[in-house]
Order: sequence, then structure tokens, then C-alpha cells
Amino acid sequence: MEGTQQHMKVFVTRRIPPEGQKLLSQAGINVQQWDSDEVIPREELLKGIEGAHGLLCLLTDTIDKGVMDAAGPNLKVISTLSVGFDHLATDEIKRRGIKVGATPDVSTDATAELAVTLLLTTCRRLPEAIEEVRNGGWKTWAPMWMCGYGLSDSTVGVIGLGRIGLAIAQRLKPFGVKRFLYTGIPPCLKSVEELKAELVSTEKLAEESDFVLVSCPLTPETVGLCNKDFFQRMKKTAVFINTSRGPVVNQEDLYQALVSGQIAAAGLDVTTPEPLPTDHPLLTLKNCVILPHIGSATHGARNAMSVLAVKNLLKGLAGEVMPGGLEL
Repeated sequence: MEGTQQHMKVFVTRRIPPEGQKLLSQAGINVQQWDSDEVIPREELLKGIEGAHGLLCLLTDTIDKGVMDAAGPNLKVISTLSVGFDHLATDEIKRRGIKVGATPDVSTDATAELAVTLLLTTCRRLPEAIEEVRNGGWKTWAPMWMCGYGLSDSTVGVIGLGRIGLAIAQRLKPFGVKRFLYTGIPPCLKSVEELKAELVSTEKLAEESDFVLVSCPLTPETVGLCNKDFFQRMKKTAVFINTSRGPVVNQEDLYQALVSGQIAAAGLDVTTPEPLPTDHPLLTLKNCVILPHIGSATHGARNAMSVLAVKNLLKGLAGEVMPGGLEL
């Protein structure tokens, strides 16, 4: 098989973290790569993938029928350096019999840590507080100045109690959270029992949660799930956090909810579009914390993702089982 692989072309759409890059360079295959930290332009992608047997891409790359047509019949494997795969035209991939691998699990801890960090940063108003220190707004100690909301005795609602949602909840439990609510089917009943988490409707989750954390995949069913109706059901003291995908949230409805005081605050690690334009209305709000999609951005997690993405690619080319293979 090795002799055959030497003649295989692989196209990589970006520079990838060093551990994965090293593994790729040692694989003994023809690797062509968009050698940049910037997103590959579509015309370069269409040109580069021509004749490729394998593709290693990122979540910023839309891999649709046009890309697969440009690749031609050799394309047998797509490996994405991401947990989500909503950027892939899965129906078309399935129709063509192309194998797909992703990078779940290895970034779970890092993403869960970031979600908790974003929740605490938002509910305790840290960006506002830091700015007050910098601009001279800190005059004296005052009993109600810069008060936020604490987790002790609270109700936390998790939309999507999958691997990451569960990891978030497990990290929040020691803060003294009283109740966990969730929507969707849990991956492990034992873990749900450990949290004493309650399966509820999306409406009830919105109505009863002090903190709402979105950690579900982007699917046709979850697009715009958090909209005007959802925010109107939430408590005025509630804090909303999204670390999943931007389109799960209707951002215009979120903006109105924040401006009108319908909810207390929001923290987003994902937006629509990404990057968010610097003149976007959400960026004018003190009660909205926005991060640049850094959920899995630790050295360890990103290197592990790159290694798994390369292993998926190489195993797929060799006709072997991908460690992060997806069933489409």
C-alpha cells in the first residue's frame, strides 16, 4: 500500500499546527498545501484540489459539490480539522462514497474550559470592570457597583448535552449549581444521573434557567433556535452563552433582547459571520462579551486536533478505519 500512497495527491487548505504538520511531512505522500494562516480563496481551492485523492480542510472551508467536481473521481477521503462538519455537503459526500473524518473528543476539555471562562467573564462583568479601572471609573468601593450574577444555587440550562455540553456541566457543578436542565438526548445516562440533570423542552429550559449555555451542533433543526420567542421566555436576570455555532442564534433578536433588558447579558464565542464586522451593533453593548471563536485554542488541543486530522487522512487513504471517522 505504501508504494501506492506515494503517488497519491493530498491537498491541505491551510497551515496546520506543528505536530500534525510533522506527521504529514513524514507520510511519504504528495502533499500540496495552501501555505498561509489566511482562508484559502475559493478559486485557489478549486485549483489546488484538482486530481486529489485526499483533502484536509478546516471549518472555514465550504466543501460543496463544486469542490468535489473540481477534485474529480480520485477524491476518496475528506478530513476536517474541526469537531463540527456543517461546512461539508454531507449528502453529496455520501452519494459519492467519500470517507469523512473529524476531530471530536481531543478538544472537548479545552472548549468546556473556555465556555466556563466565558460564562464567568460575562456574568461577573469582567470586561466592564477592567475598563472602569483603565478609564478612571473606579472611584471608591460601593455596595451595588459592578454587581453581576453568581452560580451558587442557580439553575443552568444546557442546549445539547453531548460530549462538550456534559463537560461544561461537570465543571460548573462544583460552583454550587442547584439544578441542571438540558434538551436533546444525552450520550450517557450515568453522567446525567451524576448531574441529576432534567430533560425538558426548549421552552421550559428558557423559562427556568438562570444561565443558558448553547452547545449543540448546527443542523437544519437548530438554525435560529435561539430567537425572539426564546429570549422573551428567559428571565430578565438570565445570562446567555453560545460556544456552538453562530447561526444557532438569531443575532438581531439577541441584540434586541440585550438592548431592551429582556435578558441580563450574553457571551458569544461564535457569531454570524465570522469574523464579526467591527461596526456590528452587538459590539456597542456593554452587556455582550464576544470572543473570536477560540473554544479549542490551547496548544495541546489544537496540536491533538491536527494529529487526529492527519491520522484520519492517512488511514482513509490506506483503506483503514479512521480514528475520527464519521457515519454520515
